[in-house]
Amino acid sequence: MARLNIGVAGVGVMGKRHAENIRCRVPNARLVAVCDADSKRAAQVAKDLEIDSYCSTVEELAGRKDIDAVVIASPGKFHANSTRMVAEAGKDILCEKPLGLNVPEIETALAAVARKGVRLQVGHMRRFDRAYAAAKKRIDSGDIGDPVIFKSIGRDTEPPPLDYFQAGLNGMLFLDSSVHDFDLARWLMGDEVAELQAYSSTKVLPYLAQFNDIDAAVVNLKFTRGSIGNVESFRQAIYGYDIRTEVVGTKGSVLVGRLQQTAEIVLTTQGATHDVVTHWLDRFEDAYLREMCAFVDMLRSGGQPAVTGEDGLRAVAIGLAAERSARESHPVSLGQAAAAKRTPVAS
Repeated sequence: MARLNIGVAGVGVMGKRHAENIRCRVPNARLVAVCDADSKRAAQVAKDLEIDSYCSTVEELAGRKDIDAVVIASPGKFHANSTRMVAEAGKDILCEKPLGLNVPEIETALAAVARKGVRLQVGHMRRFDRAYAAAKKRIDSGDIGDPVIFKSIGRDTEPPPLDYFQAGLNGMLFLDSSVHDFDLARWLMGDEVAELQAYSSTKVLPYLAQFNDIDAAVVNLKFTRGSIGNVESFRQAIYGYDIRTEVVGTKGSVLVGRLQQTAEIVLTTQGATHDVVTHWLDRFEDAYLREMCAFVDMLRSGGQPAVTGEDGLRAVAIGLAAERSARESHPVSLGQAAAAKRTPVAS
């Protein structure tokens, strides 16, 4: 098969990185056009990446006959509807997480994907991180025995700017950030979450309450085969971008992640110092590239996505259950949450 022609919808920070990877770093792929509701931004990214075509709507991008696949990197509110539109146009799709902000709209999108026979990969890129992928192989090979406990930490250096929350386009913390950990929980444990209880806070960023959002959360998980887990999320760690995961098994444990970015440690009379990871694009730079390469290779070989639409739906369902649990202050089963629409969590 010739090079895959790709368009990118939404060229903010994440979408621009995807476009850069396609343009410069992904073999057998060609960046044909970019799209953004902000036409000036689309034009600038097209100029920066030395391509001729840009537009302002997903419909226009998906309707181009010279495009084989579309990467959707717009805000989360638009993901499910954009996926549906691109599928209806007969194009394959890589959609950033979350796949949507409620279950019904995701199910509508997945129905279009199935009806049109296109392939959909969801952007849970941590599965493509070398350390996480290695941990998954160790777990599956039985190196740590039967998984018993899942623990995951996701702490941002600082929160997004105020207008990010004012726009209300990305869902609250559980869908905007914790959804990565919920996907990891299912994937690494090889099991489904049966029940959870969530606790949330606006202690550090009280202004988030007016946007029905939170600054910190802890979610306790119970899996269908009896294992348990815990996911912690925090928007303002200050000291760095701190992403760590551990799976404890009957024969041992596997840990992924470290705060230190380079191998250098400085030792003086004042003590020991080292640098820290400060941004998600730095920590997962390689994972985003490997994710896109896997997407292109999958389409060219006629394979199937490593992260499916069903995976995306189940991660969102866990996030919605966590929202409900935090709001109502009691455990929630995933059966109860499966059809729930997103509703605000009181501070």
